Amino acid sequence: MSDSGEPQLPRLSQRGAAAHKGDFGLALVVGGSRGMAGAVALAGMAALRGGAGLVRLAVPEVCLETVAQFDPAYMTVPLRADQRGRISLDALPQIIAQVESATAVALGPGMGRSPGINTVVCRLYETVARPLVVDADGLNALANRLDTLDCPAGPRILTPHPGEFARLAGTKPTGERERIKAAAALASRLGVVIVLKGHGTVVTDGRRTAINTTGNPGMATGGSGDVLTGLIAALLGQGLDTFGAAQLGVHLHGLAGDLAAESLGQYSLTAGDLVGWLPQAFCEYQAEDNGSAR
Repeated sequence: MSDSGEPQLPRLSQRGAAAHKGDFGLALVVGGSRGMAGAVALAGMAALRGGAGLVRLAVPEVCLETVAQFDPAYMTVPLRADQRGRISLDALPQIIAQVESATAVALGPGMGRSPGINTVVCRLYETVARPLVVDADGLNALANRLDTLDCPAGPRILTPHPGEFARLAGTKPTGERERIKAAAALASRLGVVIVLKGHGTVVTDGRRTAINTTGNPGMATGGSGDVLTGLIAALLGQGLDTFGAAQLGVHLHGLAGDLAAESLGQYSLTAGDLVGWLPQAFCEYQAEDNGSAR
């Protein structure tokens, strides 16, 4: 992040010798559909690498086995699916039951679009008191029912790319100043944290604003946003507030991309590489805290 008068990066607490997995939160990721199992899996793997004590993926039953094969360290829960392999409206009670044991919830990766999904997302947005990170098709569902945005039941982080932001805010700002102003205005109006993705990602709650300085064009690849979503959810479970989790998540996400690009180049970088380089990004972040950055 820039240090020109902007909020400093938050620091994660040191882990005590007697710590256990319950101390670092349960990140619940809700998403996936037939043909887009990889998106929710990337979010889940990023939550694991982001330090979550437990990670659970709630996905349509038709793609559960596919999702489960990506990583043995997260848990999977089958949800009722519609005829096209997407989360069904009938799955809403199942999701709500899973939310009760979660510390933070990520909503949207690979979810797809349908009237039933619109209802599921909006109902969760309006009723779940847990922190929600909403991305991808979760944002598309909210954009279909804009009145829902004014009714968050708890802390919310929305992570739109410029096109998604335009659908939520009704405007597509151009230029850095306009992007910052528009993102802060929407965050303030809704009482949420906005992560407006792109070159110089804007993180704002309407009062505080940070402009990210990590990352590179190689990260402009499918699945990159899913990794960010899972990472932020993991950080929420480790005691950070919504602004701090979003700010640090964006920084670490971009730093992982920079480290990957140094080794692999920008042209061949994939979202899976971002997950793979998150451990080194955390090491760099901790080294900065100790005054021993590379």
